[in-house]
Amino acid sequence: MRRMLLLAILSVPAALLAAPPAQAAFNVCNKSDIATRVALGRFDGTHWTSQGWWTIAPKTCARLLNGPLQARYYYLYATDGAGGSWEGKTRFCVTPGSKFLAPGRNDCTVRGFDQRGFFEVDTGKSPEWTQTLSN
Repeated sequence: MRRMLLLAILSVPAALLAAPPAQAAFNVCNKSDIATRVALGRFDGTHWTSQGWWTIAPKTCARLLNGPLQARYYYLYATDGAGGSWEGKTRFCVTPGSKFLAPGRNDCTVRGFDQRGFFEVDTGKSPEWTQTLSN
């Protein structure tokens, strides 16, 4: 039995044994011709938060979150600054220009934030996800 196990281990290609573990993440790819600013909203089971901005150059991708995803649903808002935006119905707090982290989704203006509609991304509970933005 030991000999069969050793033989099975030795027959695995060395490249497979040396391969690093896959890195799970939430990525956004910008397929448009204009740089895009992206904000992310999420619920951790207890609290809602939104954060931004990530600037994603045309025809590139950016990692917004590292590690296995903890939720099924995430929310995105993106704008190209030239009048184009990717938005939805779920409202989150944002700031117009600078980086931000906004706890909660309510009373945005009272707390000094603007409010935008984010679109829902259903990851299907996958540990990683790539969302594409295109014209």
